[in-house]
Amino acid sequence: MRPANGLVAAVLDELRGLVGPGVTTRDLDRVAEQRIAEAGAQALFKGYHGYPATICASVNEQVIHGIPSARALVAGDIVSIDVGVRLRGYCGDAAITVPVGVISEGAARLLDVTEGALHRAIAAVGPGARLGDIGHAVQRYVEDHGFSVVREFVGHGIGEQMHEEPQIPNFGEPGRGRRLEPGMTLAIEPMVNMGGAGVRILADGWTAVTRDGSLSAHFEHTVAVQETGALVLTTPGGPVRVDRASAPAVETLESRWRKGMQSR
Repeated sequence: MRPANGLVAAVLDELRGLVGPGVTTRDLDRVAEQRIAEAGAQALFKGYHGYPATICASVNEQVIHGIPSARALVAGDIVSIDVGVRLRGYCGDAAITVPVGVISEGAARLLDVTEGALHRAIAAVGPGARLGDIGHAVQRYVEDHGFSVVREFVGHGIGEQMHEEPQIPNFGEPGRGRRLEPGMTLAIEPMVNMGGAGVRILADGWTAVTRDGSLSAHFEHTVAVQETGALVLTTPGGPVRVDRASAPAVETLESRWRKGMQSR
């Protein structure tokens, strides 16, 4: 799983550096397509049930599955970028939400909380943990900060296929659901709305937006369950180990991901 997920992390890191006022989401898509092809990999999203692009690029009130277009980003926007690839027979998948120039205090807080929820979910991963522990970690952190968890879309198992069992909701009760075992690989992806939790699908059949028009953020990592916790496969610079329920490890992961530090 490492080569595919390492490529996803590298592509996302490059795209994050390209985001700025005047850049279009189609520009980002073209760069991702080129980098994936150069690596000898396959873009997972393009052609999937007819999806027309290499990445998903969701701006502001768009939750997930936004189709790249000629829309130019402007200062104050936020854009979620989701990348998936298949390389050497295995899949990688991750997402980040990036500010465009200076954004509002509320939008910045939304990004921080969504990313923080992902890292707390990862800290809940380990042998003997259950799926409900992951969902509960996301839901509690998000709702404690006054935001809403999207319930219509979930994380998923990942391996030789992009979407495998189990499904991973971003809400739930601790101690319930399937028990995690070493060797499982999971794509954990909180989707968080600034307003209500409701979403709807636009006429293009793909783009999910918030029902109330509020901002939405999305962060995702692919992780492997190991004997003491999780190995995060989609961090810039290489995999990062996170021991179960280790707050210092969570803070280290957050720091590395935000700053793009080269650390293993």
